[in-house]
Amino acid sequence: MLNSVLFAVIFAVFITQLSILLTTVYLHRSLSHKSLKLSPPVEFVVRMLLWLTTGIQRREWVGVHRLHHAHTDVLGDPHSPIVESYWKIQLLNLFYYRRAAKNREAIQRYTKDLPPDRWDRWLFSHSYLGLGLGIGILIGLFGVELAIVVALIHLVLYLGLSAAVNAIGHRFGKRPFDNFATNNQWLALLTFGEGLHNNHHELPTAANLAFVVPQIDLGWYVIRSLEMLHLASVRTLKRKVA
Repeated sequence: MLNSVLFAVIFAVFITQLSILLTTVYLHRSLSHKSLKLSPPVEFVVRMLLWLTTGIQRREWVGVHRLHHAHTDVLGDPHSPIVESYWKIQLLNLFYYRRAAKNREAIQRYTKDLPPDRWDRWLFSHSYLGLGLGIGILIGLFGVELAIVVALIHLVLYLGLSAAVNAIGHRFGKRPFDNFATNNQWLALLTFGEGLHNNHHELPTAANLAFVVPQIDLGWYVIRSLEMLHLASVRTLKRKVA
């Protein structure tokens, strides 16, 4: 039983890290900022995995994120710890995200380049169906009790790390460039590069968020590997040195 619980915990951490990786590579860098393009088969697999593990609708995520860049750390920013407070964003980030995602006019305005396709209409816009299927897969793998453990750990870790990028990443850390976002290498290691947030706000279209040594962006290594396999093409690789 102990071995089963340990495996369930490890699997939950794996799912979380996979979801964070797909979020930064696809939703953030590819869709929101167009710094890279995934091949169609890879993109479909990524969309399917995100649907099963997070239920995120890509147009909502992109719209909310672009809104954040349009009003960074001023009134209108959907999740700024400068406008609100660190603890509000760290603990209630999902609430602020959902509130912004319900603003259909804003989402439509910031995602004109991302119209719904047939897969959105048939599958990926149905968040609860994706999450339900994902939980069903966990039940098939672990049984009901351990599936609940995996799902809860994944939920807490994914929401916590996503919130930390917005909360810690705009409140605590180094600011080599003149913007309110911050760099935290330890957070970057946990979020495949997202913790290098000051760099990102200085140059949002950069595919590699690590600008200087010894900064490390693990997400970039994945992108570079996909590019070498001809499964992705990097559109923007620019760096600035503070």
